[in-house]
Amino acid sequence: MSRVIGGRSPANVLKYLKDIRFPAHKADLLRHAVREGAKEPVLDVIANLPDGNYTNMADVITGVGKVE
Repeated sequence: MSRVIGGRSPANVLKYLKDIRFPAHKADLLRHAVREGAKEPVLDVIANLPDGNYTNMADVITGVGKVE
């Protein structure tokens, strides 16, 4: 998997989104990660995802790969 800001991997982000229901907007992803106890580095990645709706986990992985 690709690496993102500060070496954070998509796997770290997905760990906190594993039970989310799709479709989900970026704001839904962020709220879910907060409820799951995600720490600041993971929340930063989610906050910087491209705005929009995500239809599945593959969309989220693609979005994480676009975070600089």
